[in-house]
Amino acid sequence: MDSRSVVDMIEESSRAHFSGLHLNGSQHAGVRDRGSVVNVAESVLKQPFVIGVAGGAASGKTTVCDMIIQQLHDQRVVLVNQDSFYYKLSEEELARVNEYNFDHPDAFDTEQLLSSMYQLKRGQAVDIPLYDFKTYKNDVNLPRRVNPSDVILLEGILVFQDARVRDLMNMKIFVDTDADVRLARRIRRDTLEKGRDIASVLDQYSKFVKPAFDDFILPTKKYADIVIPRGGDNHVAVDLIVQHIRTKLGQHDLCKIYPNLHVIQSTFQIRGMHTLIRDCQTTKHDFVFYADRLIRLVVEHGLGHLPFTEKQVITPTDSVYIGVDFCKRLCGVSVIRSGESMENALRACCKGIKIGKILIHREGDNGQHLIYEKLPQDIAERHVLLLDPILGTGNSAVQAISLLIRKGVPESNIIFLNLISAPQGVHVVCKAFPRIKIMTSEIEAGLNEDYRVVPGMGEFGDRYFGTDDDDHPVKAPSSQ
Repeated sequence: MDSRSVVDMIEESSRAHFSGLHLNGSQHAGVRDRGSVVNVAESVLKQPFVIGVAGGAASGKTTVCDMIIQQLHDQRVVLVNQDSFYYKLSEEELARVNEYNFDHPDAFDTEQLLSSMYQLKRGQAVDIPLYDFKTYKNDVNLPRRVNPSDVILLEGILVFQDARVRDLMNMKIFVDTDADVRLARRIRRDTLEKGRDIASVLDQYSKFVKPAFDDFILPTKKYADIVIPRGGDNHVAVDLIVQHIRTKLGQHDLCKIYPNLHVIQSTFQIRGMHTLIRDCQTTKHDFVFYADRLIRLVVEHGLGHLPFTEKQVITPTDSVYIGVDFCKRLCGVSVIRSGESMENALRACCKGIKIGKILIHREGDNGQHLIYEKLPQDIAERHVLLLDPILGTGNSAVQAISLLIRKGVPESNIIFLNLISAPQGVHVVCKAFPRIKIMTSEIEAGLNEDYRVVPGMGEFGDRYFGTDDDDHPVKAPSSQ
């Protein structure tokens, strides 16, 4: 598997999980319900990132889990083994233990596994039983205490077999290793760690392990978001998975609710530029300079989410380079007038791009009204970058997106670019249009009683185009 395939499946995994998270109507009712926004964020924040790791016996599942834990050393990570939930064998089963199929779904106490996982997801510590493979019993006197954590790794041969267990997972990984390699590892492990002789290991493999793999384990591979060939030997795949986990853990809470919301990764440079453009004493010249830098970053990030096709070119050294070709059917649409500040960055990135205009006017408490629109005639056949530096209440964005959809633009072809977003606006837009993408550089604290973004950066259009004063610092503008 190449790196791009792993990345694609990782992103698909994230979208599939978080798109299943729904909010009730009261939490979306409007921008006035600020308490609901906080409650939603808090409830999501408490949810750990659960990763299921399945695969045949001795495929390298534990090695993959150990590598993930090792690389996430600065995070709270716990490992839960499905093996801990084997049923205690009866006296009759113990007497014929060589005839017992440990690789069958019925060998596991799935109800107890579910109960333990539910507790961990609620932030409660649990006692996980320790299963002794020499006595085939759970040691009830020495359970393993597992505390709630940021990341839970649930590992086992059949963790994908029960739909209820799968539904708990944010990411599902299947470790796919050659059958001969698995058998060799199993012989080595069972003889050294479990005190079995080679003949009994081979007998159990042919009777139960191989048929169970074909009948029960391999069919669950279809549920995996990511398939890792060669298990722990595939360092590239594991590194990409860890990188994705770190991104998810570091994302704003709203990104965990809405997989179509993307916040560019914060750096000291980005924080420094935000500090300057938010400062009410920053001159117009500096405001424009640093706003343009931030806008360029957001535009570049948005372009990275457009579809591409593979393309081969010949380099000056007569070598073949396999790259990608940019999306050709593209246009920008700016929401007048603040959105026009983003046009230069878009033109600098996309030579000769068409840019349409939308003017939406707010009339007091009477809502938003479309005043003017001038769009490319073939806009329905294009991907659209919608430009507006500030997402506040979301009302203007809803008007603009609704117009684009009426013009025939598929919702999934719209990418909304802005510098800052208020949580209330994100909720409004993502509820109304769950298939668009929102790109922003920072999530704000919220809206004040006048529905202005706070902490905000003032009246963006006035500061960027110098409506008030070209030569002097802006004096404490009201938040937009």
